[in-house]
Amino acid sequence: MKDLVKVDTISQYNELKEIPTRHPLITAFDSSTARPLPSGNFSFGFYAIFLKGVNCGQLQYGRNNYDYEEGTLVFMGPGQVVGIKSQKDYNPKGFALLFHPEFIKGTPLAANIHRYNFFSYELNEALHVSEKEQQIIKELFLKIDYELDQNIDKHSKTIVANNIELLLNYCERFYDRQFITRENLNKGILSNFEKLLNEYFHSENPTKLGLPSVAYFADKLNLSSNYFGDLIKKETGKSAMDHIHLKLIDIAKEKIFEADKSISQIAYELGFKYPQHFNRMFKKETGITPSEYRSMN
Repeated sequence: MKDLVKVDTISQYNELKEIPTRHPLITAFDSSTARPLPSGNFSFGFYAIFLKGVNCGQLQYGRNNYDYEEGTLVFMGPGQVVGIKSQKDYNPKGFALLFHPEFIKGTPLAANIHRYNFFSYELNEALHVSEKEQQIIKELFLKIDYELDQNIDKHSKTIVANNIELLLNYCERFYDRQFITRENLNKGILSNFEKLLNEYFHSENPTKLGLPSVAYFADKLNLSSNYFGDLIKKETGKSAMDHIHLKLIDIAKEKIFEADKSISQIAYELGFKYPQHFNRMFKKETGITPSEYRSMN
């Protein structure tokens, strides 16, 4: 990417923001007291959580633009790229927490961090929090900030990591609430997902492209894979991959009735490279093999 600025360490980031480095692996600060970042494209080597306090201009993340509003929580994981496209230098009011993966090594959070899918959501999938929810988030930011001002002792890392995990657990809850409050929008996404599934398996795509992935449908719906997967799971109780498999089996059952086609031919038409993989999936989903299903019907 053109003019990509890689910021791999907390110290590098603090230097850009002109704030003191109290700990080499974690930083927390009030954005209004820090220097604005210049416009450009940035790649961070750490986890970042930003609570925006005011409307603060347009950013670009992936292929989408996003205008922040007051009470927006944004999450970024290591290696992700964000482009700042504001006309003026970017200096939103609010709170920021950044921590390097090395900071949480050896803590329970290190084993659980992968489950917080929102670190790989796109900016237009940010979390919008109410005033009460903002207060909870701010209090946890301030507790972490307080710990960073204290002399480091044997309890410091555990206390800070526990507070980060509590913060992330609250955010997980708030995202669940957001999925529910956007029910009408979500139903539109579900409907379009079903339409795309039908179109895919009734086209030449399976033979040309193979079996579809969750990422394929997420891209068609202009969503990140993790956000799309979480939305489908929250709305239906089944994963997006479960839906793909169920649709595939439905189509397979239709094709099995075409007596002039062999099971191997059907497998290739559905996008399988090897017929035995089709046989294995069909039996897993139905309890019987494709040949047994054909003979029974």
